[in-house]
Amino acid sequence: MFLIVTRNFPPDIGGMQSLMGGLSEALLNHGPVKVFADEFPSSDSYDKKSTMNIQRVKGIKLFRKYRKANLVNNFINENNNIRAIFADHWKSLELLDRNLLKKYKIICLLHSKEINHKKGTNLNKRLIKSTDKANLIVANSNFTKNLAIDVGINSKKINVIFPGVHKPKNIEDKFINEANNLFGASFPKIITVARLDKRKGHDKIIMTIKNLTNKFSKIKYISIGSGDEEKNLLNLSKELSIENKVTFLKNIDENLKLALIKSSDLFLMPSVIDKKSVEGFGIAYMEAASYGVGSIGGKDGGTSDSISQNHTGLLCDGNELSSIHESVIEFFNNDNFIKFGKSALKHSENFHWDKVVKKYLNLINN
Repeated sequence: MFLIVTRNFPPDIGGMQSLMGGLSEALLNHGPVKVFADEFPSSDSYDKKSTMNIQRVKGIKLFRKYRKANLVNNFINENNNIRAIFADHWKSLELLDRNLLKKYKIICLLHSKEINHKKGTNLNKRLIKSTDKANLIVANSNFTKNLAIDVGINSKKINVIFPGVHKPKNIEDKFINEANNLFGASFPKIITVARLDKRKGHDKIIMTIKNLTNKFSKIKYISIGSGDEEKNLLNLSKELSIENKVTFLKNIDENLKLALIKSSDLFLMPSVIDKKSVEGFGIAYMEAASYGVGSIGGKDGGTSDSISQNHTGLLCDGNELSSIHESVIEFFNNDNFIKFGKSALKHSENFHWDKVVKKYLNLINN
């Protein structure tokens, strides 16, 4: 049995959520999977469709982490057939009983924004103490590995495994039709799937859309996700008088999300470093690639591990509006977007979960 302990899990949308959902499903082909995950709106319907054993933990965040840790500790204590334990985050390991964990292979996944704590700070000390419980540490990019070493995590334990993506699935016509209705007869069709956080660059995207309307009169932008910046972004689109060019969606069906990605011409997410928060890899770019859609991403962090410059898309300076604007123009010049899309689709095959999960299994077996 594989045990997954995670704060991030579908149907919530985000890179870590996609990673943990994909990894859990891929492991199912190699044995039973038990998941302890936080509750999320509509998680009941998601869980009923899943063949995994998913146990959701409810409650206020402060108390929920203690309740989850107790549930996991009890489960480990009562089950002797656990092959390996995967934690999505060092905080998912923090309250687990070190003595109980000693009997098993413990794999802790690392993401840049979750470990970017200066040496000697309280958070850094907690991070080091928690990751010390793991036999194996998996960084989601070379950037994340180097950051982990810089903040004091044991380099001998660190392995780099890029996040996987599902093979593209057949999407029901009703979702394709709904996506077509949302995009209409627009061009270019631009999309972002991400939490509405400052570092994702949604504000710069909206300003770029405004600046592009003279060149692309039928441009359309769809943002999928929720977050703290939602109100500010809605107000910005109104201030710029482009509400008819911009659509915000959240808590939508996974199939509609995929249909919208497949229908788009560009996945745009010019991420930046915001305080300690930085893009470690950018699994969303690779998910778009799996449906034949090229991307433009920010040059900061580990994005260069997911976007191959001038091959599957472009890297820009997400802090500079002019850099984003020029990148979008270049992306569509001479129908480059078609070339990028085809290259991205081919590139994404190296990241299919049936290949990526074998790298995790090799770590466990060795």
